[in-house]
Amino acid sequence: MFEEKVALVTGASRGIGKAIAIKLAAGGAKVIVNYAGSKDKALEVVEQIKAAGGEAIAYQCDIGDFGAVEKMIGDVLEQYKRVDILVNNAGITKDNLLLKMSPEDFEQVVDTNLKGTFHTIKCLTKPMMKQRYGRIINLSSVSGVMGNAGQANYCASKAGIIGLTKSVARELASRGITVNAVAPGFIETDMTSVLDDKVKEAMMAQIPAKRLGSTEDIANAVAFLASQESSYITGQVINVNGGMYM
Repeated sequence: MFEEKVALVTGASRGIGKAIAIKLAAGGAKVIVNYAGSKDKALEVVEQIKAAGGEAIAYQCDIGDFGAVEKMIGDVLEQYKRVDILVNNAGITKDNLLLKMSPEDFEQVVDTNLKGTFHTIKCLTKPMMKQRYGRIINLSSVSGVMGNAGQANYCASKAGIIGLTKSVARELASRGITVNAVAPGFIETDMTSVLDDKVKEAMMAQIPAKRLGSTEDIANAVAFLASQESSYITGQVINVNGGMYM
């Protein structure tokens, strides 16, 4: 499905990003596993991909730093000559009620989640336009479409990603580049696994499907949007949340 394609996945050392990197590699893509600080975990993802017969490298870069992103994209293009698939998954949370949220916590979340997404797209727009092909998939969140108390910074960043997705989709559609967003609901990850039963029960009560999503559920949606089968889909938000938001 992705033979001869090069994919860059940000925040791919664990969780959803890891599942996406493995899924794309299983389809034949050469995958750049971007990470900010978890080098050992990123290398584990690379080794897992290689053990399954795929090709991958790890690349450290804080996507909130535009200069660092420029260098990463330059290095990747020098090695692989192209990037066909960009998955903007990297993100952070610094939750707090608005009354207690510091300006620094708001800025840091927006800088990584929203500006980081802008940085990678900005740096890859010209190369993708030149090759007249690209698949850009941005990870938003159910929080970005519904809002969530205690997450004003996170929700603003994820809602901003939706606006960015739709705008860039309009700009790039004529060049064979699609730009879409995936908005996960509550997903079973390291972060949710440590929650107590009462919190999990409250989460489950909001989900018609009565289960948390898996990282593979998100990876499957991303893989579809990265494939040729989705070539007439752009500017859309695919909600993968078990019916939590309809």
